Amino acid sequence: MDRIPILKMGDYLLVTVQVDMHDRLAMTLQEDLADRIVKARARAVLIDISALEVVDSFIGRMLGTIAAIARVLDAETVVVGMRPAVARARLGLAAFRCRSGRHGRCREELDGVMAMFRAMGMDGWLATCQSVLRSCAASPP
Repeated sequence: MDRIPILKMGDYLLVTVQVDMHDRLAMTLQEDLADRIVKARARAVLIDISALEVVDSFIGRMLGTIAAIARVLDAETVVVGMRPAVARARLGLAAFRCRSGRHGRCREELDGVMAMFRAMGMDGWLATCQSVLRSCAASPP
């Protein structure tokens, strides 16, 4: 099975994603990182995704989950290399899905987008995401 290398550098773990991640590889990375954080007693995880062509909603949620798991294990997570324009475009797609009555897909997309904004430290965009989510909830399904 393919695995993404996790390098230990002092108190930190470094992950450089050099291949397009499919869902199974993303789940394996999530499990491997949780294990390595504990074994290495890592204080932080740096994940470089600049080589990824596509960051879909599943990968966005997975990055958010990795950050949450790391927080529980007393480690911080920093994701670098994500393109802010990709996250903003996906926010626009979620809003379009809401306006077109595809509320389930809107909520799914927003989950991934919010994880992306959190991972990039772009918390100012979360209010916009919440606004889209509220308008989607207010619209009849």
